[in-house]
Amino acid sequence: MQHYTVGDLVAEFLAACGVEVVFGIASVHNVQILDAIARRNVLRFVTVRGEFGGGHMADAYARVTGGLGVVITSTGPAAANAVPALVEARFAGSPLLHVTGLGETKFLGRDAGSVHEVPGQSAMLAAVGKASLQILRPEQAFSVLMTAAQQALAAPMGPVSVEIPVDLQRAVVARPTQLDDFDLPRSPIVLPSEAELDRLAKIVEQSRRPMLWLGNGARHAGAAALELLALGFGTVTSWNGRGIVPDDHPATLGALNGSGAPAVERFYSGVDLLLVAGSRLRAHETLDHGLALPPHRVLIDIDPRAAGRGYVFDHVTLGDTAATLAALAQRLRTRGYEADPEFVPQLARVRAEARAEYRQTLGPYAGFAAQLRAAMPRDTVFVRDATVAASTWGHRLVPLYGCRDSLHPVGAAIGLGLPMGIGAAIAAARQGRKTLALVGDGGLALSMNELWTAVQERADLCLVVMNDGIYAAIGHIQDARAGGRRNFINVLSPDLMKLAELAGIPGFRVSNADAFGSTVAQALSLDGPTIVEVDMHAIGPAPAYSSWGGAPRDSEGITH
Repeated sequence: MQHYTVGDLVAEFLAACGVEVVFGIASVHNVQILDAIARRNVLRFVTVRGEFGGGHMADAYARVTGGLGVVITSTGPAAANAVPALVEARFAGSPLLHVTGLGETKFLGRDAGSVHEVPGQSAMLAAVGKASLQILRPEQAFSVLMTAAQQALAAPMGPVSVEIPVDLQRAVVARPTQLDDFDLPRSPIVLPSEAELDRLAKIVEQSRRPMLWLGNGARHAGAAALELLALGFGTVTSWNGRGIVPDDHPATLGALNGSGAPAVERFYSGVDLLLVAGSRLRAHETLDHGLALPPHRVLIDIDPRAAGRGYVFDHVTLGDTAATLAALAQRLRTRGYEADPEFVPQLARVRAEARAEYRQTLGPYAGFAAQLRAAMPRDTVFVRDATVAASTWGHRLVPLYGCRDSLHPVGAAIGLGLPMGIGAAIAAARQGRKTLALVGDGGLALSMNELWTAVQERADLCLVVMNDGIYAAIGHIQDARAGGRRNFINVLSPDLMKLAELAGIPGFRVSNADAFGSTVAQALSLDGPTIVEVDMHAIGPAPAYSSWGGAPRDSEGITH
């Protein structure tokens, strides 16, 4: 019988935590862990083409499942390649566990030039995650792994790295008896005191036109939010909080925030209380905190550091958002609270007006959101890269209905769309759901190698590529801030239909705006990965961001 090693412990521990899929690349500094995973044959291991892609896949997998995402890398350069994914997971509040190797313990701290050695690796990983932990003795392994998983899943959630020297991965260790019937201890739900809940209820009772702003920290608070909407509240979400309240609910503005929604700003002037739950009110979505939000604001957040990040709040309540909102709703019902009955009907009218106004800024792409929504099954996971299409009609105008239906790079990094789409598709397929990723040709170039991961894994992913041959967002910024001098933004991409043929997957090209929805529907009807290319040279240039202004220009610099 083979000895039980630290590598075996890692493999068994991940499965005991409910992990079903891990992402990574085999290497000399993780081979013992991967060998244990293979021998146990419980976890699905997805072989990726790069740690950048693997980390983003694990992040997306965590966002769709609500559980722990896991990426396993080698040490040194490989761990560094995973840093962008850790950065994004920190932005997005994703519970990502990064397991990486170290050189042999006899070389640690000596800068002896051993393979892949980076003396500052621990500091690098600690700088971009919630924590970076090391296993330096076999008997530490179980406690360190449990601490790492707990920290990743504790609110506010985020990425945690665990470094394991290669010699310790093969070291014999006693199997922890706790794994016989393991349940990962979780942080207790933090509920404000009765006195604090009474204070919060009293503040809300003084309002007649209250709004909820729901962020990622309230992703689990949908039921409580609906209770407040039943009392006459309105709501709006951050881009990372989309779907907490279904977008077809009459009392939600969806994600109509940021630039390009003057009707919403006018509406806010009549809101007498904004109750922000689990959101940073990110600068990217509030015109660098210049958006005119309602003057009276209350914050509910689990993190004491949340207060003072940007906007000033009249009152801050610390606690779990779902539990706090539910307790608030109960108090308000008991006290007979009702909001102004005209508030929600007015909100519905403003929403229709704002959507119509915004569509008018989109030129030939005005109908794309409606066409895409009609093509996608209701529970489709919608992934968006940092591209103009996403930041205009993708974020704001495509209705979403579930709290885990929406993924995008919260840190606004480009190139994440394809790997996030693959990770999301692998998770969604286990739930019987489709996945669609909206990317630009520039972003696709940064992670195109992962297309072969999608093919190898038969990821059920429809990849929609907005192809205009330029970094359009940068072009719009140059129009506004560099006197229209568009430099260094042209992107030479391969023929995407030939790329699809090379990969052995179906490819479709859209050259007419009216054919977009039907083409996407055809691609979504197929199993496995597909590519839909939107030929923007034929349809027209991307609309400029309203906050930057200026007419869009094509790749030749001609104003339209």
